[in-house]
Parts: sequence; C-alpha cells; structure tokens
Amino acid sequence: MQIILLEKVVNLGNLGDVVKVKDGYARNFLIPQRAARRATEAAIKDFEARRAELERLAAEKLAVAQALGEKMSGRTVHITQKAGVDGRLFGSVTSNDIAEALTRIDFKVVKAQVRLPDGPLKTVGEHVVSVAAHTDVVVDVKVVVVGEIN
Repeated sequence: MQIILLEKVVNLGNLGDVVKVKDGYARNFLIPQRAARRATEAAIKDFEARRAELERLAAEKLAVAQALGEKMSGRTVHITQKAGVDGRLFGSVTSNDIAEALTRIDFKVVKAQVRLPDGPLKTVGEHVVSVAAHTDVVVDVKVVVVGEIN
C-alpha cells in the first residue's frame, strides 16, 4: 500500500515521504496512530496544503523532546525489588517499572519509550537504559536496582 508519512517514522522515512508498506502495517498501526495516510491524489494535495503546519508541529515536538532529553540526561533512578542472597531478582525490572519510576520524578515517559536492549533487568546493581523521548532524541539513564531481602 502506498502511504504518505505525516511524521518521521523510524526505519521508514521522514515527513512527507511517499512509501510502500505492507497493508497490515499501514491499516493496523500507521493510519490509526495518525502517522500516515493513504497516498491518494486528494491526500497528497491536502498534505501539500498543510505541509508548513505539519512541519511546525514536528519541530515543536522535537524541541519538547530535546528539552526533556537534556533534563533527563545523566539521571539516576532507584528501583527496589525482592531479591535472593546471590543478587538475582525474584521477578524482573521491566520497561513499565522504569517508566513509572521516571514519572514519579517528574518525567512524563511511557513504557514504549524505554528501551531495554538485553531484555528485562534480572540482577541487582547499576544498569544503563536508553529512553527515546523522540525518534531523534535518545538519552541514557542509569537504573540502580536495589535488592530487598526478606
């Protein structure tokens, strides 16, 4: 399916690009998220008429994300979980736990923005986690997992 991107999409293209994607990806993800529209003649004309407004909105989102990234850069988050004597957690620290901890210290972050390259954290100690505030703004945050022994 041919679509026109209404915002920058990772590994796909930038604002205004006309790209071909699989039908399901367009119908089930990009179009409902308002990241794209079908690339019909009318949609392309409508996009060209609104291009300046969409570029301004994209620039505002980027500026907000950069401000959040600068504020969040170098921060440390402490999370307490039940652990065994050997330092392994009984459960794990997921992206949702990290997003909640960041939200508690006044950073509005959703779990989809937290990137755990090696999966959930399963040991006590310091871990570096990436937080993607925007597709162009990725910040490293230190997560300290503290073991709570019963």
